[in-house]
Amino acid sequence: MRKPVLAAAAVTVTLVLAGCGSGEPSAGEIRLRMIESLTGPERTKLIRSLLKDFERAHPGVTVELVSPPLDSADQKITQILQTKKGLDVLEVRDHTAKSFSNNGWLAELPTTGWAGWADLTDLARKKAVEVGGKAYLIPYGFYQRTLFYRTDFGMTTPPATWQELYEAGKKMTTGDRYGYSFRGGKGGADYAVMMISAYNGDALNPEKSFFLKDKRTIFSTPEAAQALDLFVKIFKEASPPDSVSWGYPEMVQGFTSGVTGMLIQDPEVIKTVEESGVTAWATAPIPKGPTGYAYQPVGYAGWGVTSFSEHPKEAVALVQFLSEAKQSIAFAKGNSLIPISRQAQSDPQFSQGAWKAYLQAQQDPKQVITIRPVDYPGWSQFLVDSDRDVQALITGKKSTAEVLRSWDAFWTDQAKKVS
Repeated sequence: MRKPVLAAAAVTVTLVLAGCGSGEPSAGEIRLRMIESLTGPERTKLIRSLLKDFERAHPGVTVELVSPPLDSADQKITQILQTKKGLDVLEVRDHTAKSFSNNGWLAELPTTGWAGWADLTDLARKKAVEVGGKAYLIPYGFYQRTLFYRTDFGMTTPPATWQELYEAGKKMTTGDRYGYSFRGGKGGADYAVMMISAYNGDALNPEKSFFLKDKRTIFSTPEAAQALDLFVKIFKEASPPDSVSWGYPEMVQGFTSGVTGMLIQDPEVIKTVEESGVTAWATAPIPKGPTGYAYQPVGYAGWGVTSFSEHPKEAVALVQFLSEAKQSIAFAKGNSLIPISRQAQSDPQFSQGAWKAYLQAQQDPKQVITIRPVDYPGWSQFLVDSDRDVQALITGKKSTAEVLRSWDAFWTDQAKKVS
């Protein structure tokens, strides 16, 4: 019982301390309070510089930024929202947007009267209204996976399919070098689902990505078994044995240290690879299945306005300012994000080099963006169970058939619960 009290107290302290640095607002001055979620020193510094630009463009308005510790930020945002006071602008993530809006904490943002709306990419506009068909946030950027490959491992043409990735990875594997940075630890099941989705091809329903258009689960097909069998072969024949337990840091380290020749990850890895000193590498869109399709969700977050803001006009103006081309491109560059502005497509950072693969994927109609079934009551439980099942699969404790039967039964039951 004490933990919530302590956490709430911590929020209060954070808010009070955040307000001490800039003093009380002067007469006629409007003060907005804004909170971020994915906090980090460099990121916070960049946000503060953008807020200074906003204040210069809007005399009489000041913005107080609250930056809780990363590991407890979403919890603290929720606790503040529950009080329905003292907050104007907040960071809304893909996994918090629905709960925040369902609780009535988010205001719908105007889009028709804002010139910046037309400059947003199709993906940005789609995700802005993904929850309930209303713009409860404006995304500030996206996380989308791509294939990283080392040309000093002898690869000049990247694999276009998962079968080609397996064959290339197996060929690279010799001595203390391996073809692929396999993710066998937390988050590993996501890669299995990615392959299963690709092998189901155009039978998959992108709007409910664990289901086919005929409403069966993606885990119920012969193609799912082919994909999962190949998934195991990639681990056993083209990946380091230690990758049985690899998560994000280990798989990236495997690639930058020269242990592995291929890696599938988000764009934030671009900066990591550049800073590692590795020079012989390139990127390509993720591999496709036998019918030429690749499927993956995109991670995202953005800026929203609280429904109880005392200064809604100025709060909306701040979100729009941060979402316009100049500011949003600067934020995307500073955080290695896929940008939301159409203008970024002509920016050398995003149209050339390692970033080019992301634009190629977005322009390919068979590189399909899907929506995770996060609305289903068992979603969180499946994330835990499926990672455990992948561990059992690659260590030989469960068969492909056993895993797929379990996943099919789980999601068939989930479909009944929301029908």
